[in-house]
Amino acid sequence: MRVLVLNPGSSSLKYHLRDTAVTHPAAGILASGQVNWPPEDRSTPGSLHAAFEMIVQNMKRLGSVHPEAIGHRVVHGGQRFSTPVRVVADVTAAIEELSRLAPLHNPASVACINAAAERWPGLPQVAVFDTAFHRSIPDFAARYAIPEDAYRSYPVRRYGFHGISVEMACRDTAQFLGIPVLSLNAVVAHIGNGASVTAVSSGKSVDTSMGMTPLEGLVMGTRSGDLDPSIVLLLQRGGATAEEIDDLLNHRSGLLALAGTADMREIGAAAIQGEPAAILALDVAAYRLAKYIAAYSMVVGRPDALVFTGGVGENSALFRDKVVAWLGPLALSLDEDLNMAVQEGLRKISTKDSAFPVLVVPSDEERAIAESTAALLAAPTEG
Repeated sequence: MRVLVLNPGSSSLKYHLRDTAVTHPAAGILASGQVNWPPEDRSTPGSLHAAFEMIVQNMKRLGSVHPEAIGHRVVHGGQRFSTPVRVVADVTAAIEELSRLAPLHNPASVACINAAAERWPGLPQVAVFDTAFHRSIPDFAARYAIPEDAYRSYPVRRYGFHGISVEMACRDTAQFLGIPVLSLNAVVAHIGNGASVTAVSSGKSVDTSMGMTPLEGLVMGTRSGDLDPSIVLLLQRGGATAEEIDDLLNHRSGLLALAGTADMREIGAAAIQGEPAAILALDVAAYRLAKYIAAYSMVVGRPDALVFTGGVGENSALFRDKVVAWLGPLALSLDEDLNMAVQEGLRKISTKDSAFPVLVVPSDEERAIAESTAALLAAPTEG
């Protein structure tokens, strides 16, 4: 099936036209690209219609045929959606209602769904949710210790994100190790500008570092990650508004605050030159991730693998080395040559005597969305 994957962000729309019948991931890409638009226009139908026309023209220029289905990456599925679903009216309404939990992303997804229905009428559409893989997290790991009325009103709980990437990484890891995915125990670190780590037991997510929003957990490009909640109250009492605090914690913190840049390549180069701020930023981020990896290794028992994925996880040998250096008590060790080698594709970078393998697994959310879309539409319908 030829699936057009749409992934709307805060200021751009990424797209991939993929042929799911082609087994090699790269060979299955018929067209891909990114259309930018101003943040204030991201949910405007007129802006999206113009973006879709650019996509169509690019597909024609590349000689690609028309899509047979459309797969949407939707950031937040709340507690309702635990699997990909075919888009119908009540699904679109539910995604829109969940915008209060993902105000920067879900509205853009709704606008994409509606605009795609106008541009390609009759074409089936499927929503694939970034939170869905984490719906298996048990209540004792998902609940925050707050009053029941607050939990019911919003609801406040751990949802987790990066689930599409993590689920695909689990499938690829299990295949590489030669074991069924439903028997895989692993710790998966998706490290990019946004970053999270997930404990996987028997192929399912049982805990993850991101919480009700993507702000919780690891130190990220511009997000603070874990902090004392009283810091928010301190800032508020100092006169900061809710919007200013949100901007500070989501857009002006993390690596950017520590090193002056959110680009891990720049930070790594500066750290090698001995720049103190860059060294501190690397150490803070690596230490935070190592703590989570150690904790999640306990959660899943003896892991079958530690997996690095995402742009930084795949490409920063220096960051991987700093993280694993903290994990000596787990008897993990990297092969320096394998870790430093410039390679593509799934690979093992640990030594032979490492307690369990450390892997680098390329992230491919678009392939996961396309395959999920094709599988759902090919499944027999009830009745």
